[in-house]
Amino acid sequence: QVQVVESGGGLVQAGGSLRLSCTVSGVTFSDRSIGWFRRALGKEREAVSCIAWNGDNPYYADSVKGRFTISRDNAKNTVYLQMNSLKPEDTAMYYCAADSYARIVGYTCPRAPDFWGQGTQVTVSS
Repeated sequence: QVQVVESGGGLVQAGGSLRLSCTVSGVTFSDRSIGWFRRALGKEREAVSCIAWNGDNPYYADSVKGRFTISRDNAKNTVYLQMNSLKPEDTAMYYCAADSYARIVGYTCPRAPDFWGQGTQVTVSS
C-alpha cells in the first residue's frame, strides 16, 4: 500500500520561510517523480514544483521561481520543498503526489500522479 505523508506547514509572516517534507512508502521511491501542488481557497489546484526520479531539471511555477527549492533524499524516501520569502498569495493547502509510473522519461512532474497525501496547510500573514 502506497502512503504519502506531508509535513512542515504552518503559519508564518510574509518574508518568512518554511520547509515542507513529503515521505513516500510502498513504492521504490528513487524511481518516482514527485510533485508539490497547492490549492488556495476559491482557486484551482496548481503545480508548484516537481522533481524527476533522477533529479534532473526541477520544475518551478513562475510564481515561486527564485523563492522555492525542491530536493530529494532517496535514502529517506523524502522530497523537500524549501520555501523562502513567502508571500500571502502562497497561502494554500500543499499536497505532494508521487508518480505511479517508474523511471518515466521526458517528464519532470509525475506523468500519472496517482498517489496523494492529505496535505499540509501553509498560511502566510501580511
